[in-house]
Formats: sequence, C-alpha cells, structure tokens
Amino acid sequence: MTKRIGIGVAGAGSIGIRGALEHLCQQDVQDRIHLAAVCDPVPGRAEAAAQKYGVARALLTLDELLKLDEVDMVVLASPIGLHYEQGLAAIRAGKHVHFNKTMTVTSAEATHLIEEAEARGVHLVASPGQMLRHVNQKIRELIQNGELGKISWAATGAAFGAYHEHEGVRTGNDVLSNINPSWYWRKPGGGPLYDMTVYGLHTLTGVLGPAKRVTAFSGAAITEREFRGEKYTCDADDNSLLLLDFGSSLYAFVHGTFSGMITEFGQPSFFGEKGVVTGIQMNGSPIDFEGRAEGLAPWQTTPHVTGVHRKMGEAHVFEDTMQLVRWIQEGKPSLASAEHARHVIEIIEAGYRSAETGQVQQLTTHFALPQNLAEAS
Repeated sequence: MTKRIGIGVAGAGSIGIRGALEHLCQQDVQDRIHLAAVCDPVPGRAEAAAQKYGVARALLTLDELLKLDEVDMVVLASPIGLHYEQGLAAIRAGKHVHFNKTMTVTSAEATHLIEEAEARGVHLVASPGQMLRHVNQKIRELIQNGELGKISWAATGAAFGAYHEHEGVRTGNDVLSNINPSWYWRKPGGGPLYDMTVYGLHTLTGVLGPAKRVTAFSGAAITEREFRGEKYTCDADDNSLLLLDFGSSLYAFVHGTFSGMITEFGQPSFFGEKGVVTGIQMNGSPIDFEGRAEGLAPWQTTPHVTGVHRKMGEAHVFEDTMQLVRWIQEGKPSLASAEHARHVIEIIEAGYRSAETGQVQQLTTHFALPQNLAEAS
C-alpha cells in the first residue's frame, strides 16, 4: 500500500485556507494524504484552523512543524518575502516543499533552494502550474505546429486593484476571517508582478520558452492604502511595464499595474502572421481543448481537480500540491517546476533592475518542458 503523505501547511491565511486546508480536508484525497500540522504566528489562528479542517497538530512556528516526523511535505502559504528562508529550512529538515507563488523574490534565492533540494534528495513544486492546463498545452501545440504562422508579439499582465481587500477571509471578525492583506503592498515580495502577473508570465514562457532580455519602467504609484479603517504605507512597485525579447525579433509586452488589464487573467494574447490567440480563443473561435465539450473551465482540466474541487476556489493551488504528492508517491516530476518558476522570478527581478538603471537586462536562467505536455502532466 502507498504511504499516505503527511502535509504540513505553513500559514493559515487566505491561500492557506482557501487553497490548501479547504481542499486537503476533503474525503476524496484521504487515501493519499493526511493533514499532519498547520502553523501560523497569529495566536489562536492555527488552533482554529486545525479544529475547523481536521488537522492533527496546531503550532505557532514553522520550526516546530519541521520537527514533526509525520510531516513529509510542506505547503508554504506564507507571504512571498518569507518563502526563501522558510523553504530553505524545510529542505534542510528533509521535507519536500510546495511553494505558492511566487517561489522566491530573487533568482539567486531560487537557485540556492534548487541546489539544496538536489543535494538532499527532496522535491520542489512551485506554483502556478499554468502549463498543466489543457488549453495552454493546446495553445503551445498550435504555435509550435505553425497554425498562427510566425509569431510577431505577445502580451500578458494583471492589475492589483482591491481584490485582496475583498476576499471573504478578510471581512469577518474571527481569527480565520480577519486576515490582514497589507504585506501585498510592501517589499519584499509585494506588488502585482509577484502576486498576479506571475500567472501570465508562466503561461507566456511555457508557450514560447525562456525569454532572453528584458527592459522596463516601474514605480510605486499608490503610496498609502486603507484596510478596515487603518492606513498602511505602501512601498512595493504597483505600476510596472516590461518588454521581453525572446529572440528572432519576437517580443512580448507584460504589465503589473494597479489598474487596467489588456488580456484575460493568466492567459496571454499571441499575434501571428496567420492568426491570433486571445485568451482561450483562436481567431475568435473557442480553442478545442480536452474538457471544453464538458463545459469545463481551463482551471478545471488539470489531473487532480475533479469532483468537489471543481466547485471550490483556488483549485490550482490544490492541483500543484497534489502534483508534489504524486511525485513523492509515484516518482513522476511535475511540469510546475522550480526551474520554470526561477526563470519567471528572474524576469520580474530583472525588470525592476532595468527600471532602476535604465538598461536592458540579459536573462541567464533557463528551463525545459517536455514535448508532450499532456503525458507529462
């Protein structure tokens, strides 16, 4: 019998609740996993989460969680700026790690984690696993087969807005529903590029491959925000425009802004000499991907998002978590790789550096995807 994987969830905030605990407590996954522990530094939050979602242990610190033998893997659902430090601690404790986006703040941090994991024989999966979606696999296939002809340019991006302030886990009065979002507005790790544009960048580079150069403008436009009557100083850039060079005169426009979107969230537009892909349509007609005939949305077409999970929020986080579970149990690596995440991180990092220096930045990281993504996912 395959060993059930003990999962420790680090952070009982928005993603920890909606993307991890709510999914992982469902009956349909209990043959493969069990919720061994949850930790959160806010007094009483881990205890409340453990009681509500049936987690065996509630703890204040990650250090306590990492000492538990029953924890085989850790889901990092903490603020992005903590991912490197916490990921390194988990790896050195011999735990497999699922990183919620974005994996780290810098590519050097990501490289260190990858090297440490390889040295210790543990696995890393990094969200968002955009190329697990059937429609993105189909778009990649269409472009590689020349259905759009030579690609001229592409575009993707996302806007911050007030999305996080209005999440249900932030509008209540108890410890599981009064979660403060202010870290999203602060360095390190805050801002729309790390938080939102990261989805489209994973799809863009998953379809076109690694980028070669980046140039950008970026700044912090809104320097103060309000949440539940309290003012917060904001120093993370919230208005960033990037231009990527993929080589062979193929370019892409990328934005992470406080308002306005020019493409569907997470789904770039690709403009070719023979046709155009916008969102999940080609030349104005729906792309025929596996699951579309059943009325499934792209995020519902990944291997583990079935049954009740298709009706729940943040199902892509659950999918990426289960990708790591499968890797541990079956030895099958995930398309949601740390190497892909590192490249996207370098694009963001280099974009900020270009904005500061006024100079085009060369990109040095790479990743590779298998030819047949459907088989690999």
